[in-house]
Amino acid sequence: MKIVALAGGVGGAKLAHGLAQCLPPGDLTVIVNTGDDFDHYGLRICPDLDTVCYTLAGLANPETGWGRAEERWKVMENLRALGAPSWFNLGDADLATHLERTRRLRAGKPLTAVTAEFCAAWGVAQRVLPMTDQPVATMVQTRSDGELPFQEYFVHRRCEPAVTGFRFEGIQAAKAADGVLESIQSADAVVLCPSNPWVSIGPIVALPGVMDALRSAKTIAVSPLIGGQAVKGPAAKMYQDLGIPPSSKAVAEHYRAFLTAMVLDRTDCDEAAQIEHWGIISMVTNIFMSSPEDRQRLAREVLALCEQV
Repeated sequence: MKIVALAGGVGGAKLAHGLAQCLPPGDLTVIVNTGDDFDHYGLRICPDLDTVCYTLAGLANPETGWGRAEERWKVMENLRALGAPSWFNLGDADLATHLERTRRLRAGKPLTAVTAEFCAAWGVAQRVLPMTDQPVATMVQTRSDGELPFQEYFVHRRCEPAVTGFRFEGIQAAKAADGVLESIQSADAVVLCPSNPWVSIGPIVALPGVMDALRSAKTIAVSPLIGGQAVKGPAAKMYQDLGIPPSSKAVAEHYRAFLTAMVLDRTDCDEAAQIEHWGIISMVTNIFMSSPEDRQRLAREVLALCEQV
């Protein structure tokens, strides 16, 4: 069964890892958000892409879910001593990724090719595709501070400003990376991982051609919310700021234009009836992934639902 996973951030990386344990490598393609990519210290940083790749490679920090395991911070310590901006932490091993990525991009290689080369070096057998090779920047519109680049909002401001909307700078001029539309069109099912609908899945769906491809596909979303709360990240706060009560039902409605089935937590089982009223199949299970075993269990259940639809 050919599966495409749309992912961004720690939750998306965890389910992608679970799917990778359950499928032959050639049967899984992971399309990753690049809307939160940015330049820092003159380097191209791709946070979601690196989180997914590090997790698939078994290199991710098991405590945070992002960054590298057994990381060292000597470069950051010395940058702070020199008075450099230090609000975005880069570990020493992680820094090597950004240095080499930037060098290859400046030499003319597209991000898709660089990512494939990194995956080969790290032993990642699955196909990992950045959503586009063109720059797209997620801009967060706030009530108090105007429009902020995503990392400024997320890391530097710690998600404190109230959100009023989002804009994906460069999205209309961007093209889906080679293989993105083709993989969606040829997949038996597309899994929307439990990533932030607004700023992780949203930029992927906003790419020209992706929405049409999803409407023609079998799509299964795993809720990033449990009991109205995000396991990690600002998704629930964003819904609240926008005047939408955060819930798995709200996530299903967010994807309603193309969604076939929704996986929600047992805590939210009372929301299943409304989701099914919209013509969306629902499955209720434990979606909290606290261990690698949980990732595989949830992935198996999602794959069983994929076969059903």
